[in-house]
Amino acid sequence: MICSLVILLCVGLLYQTSSAVPMDKLSDNKLCADAECSYALSMATAIDDFTAPDCRFINVKKGQMVYVYSKLIPEEGAGAFWSGSVYSERYVDQMGIIGYFPATLLKETQKFKEETVTIPTTVMDFYCV
Repeated sequence: MICSLVILLCVGLLYQTSSAVPMDKLSDNKLCADAECSYALSMATAIDDFTAPDCRFINVKKGQMVYVYSKLIPEEGAGAFWSGSVYSERYVDQMGIIGYFPATLLKETQKFKEETVTIPTTVMDFYCV
């Protein structure tokens, strides 16, 4: 009985860790402040609400401050997306979550880095957990 419970628990844990899904790439290249995209390019304010259509994106509310970490270089005919993290004491549960949102949704209020590095995107940039 205990053996079967342990096996069931292990199978359940494996199922949860294997439920990540690779999604379509939104772009082949992105602009970042550094080679690892670990520093923010800018701070911006949302000029409208945005509801994330899937797990690659984050919800953004009008007036919310957003740190921008990368800017996807759009393919011909594609929309421009940036990635970043929201910042607001009101939305503490979202702080630290990085995702994509339309570039037209934000107005940059402060640029931290003028020079950018162009690096290729990877499959992990668009992986959903």
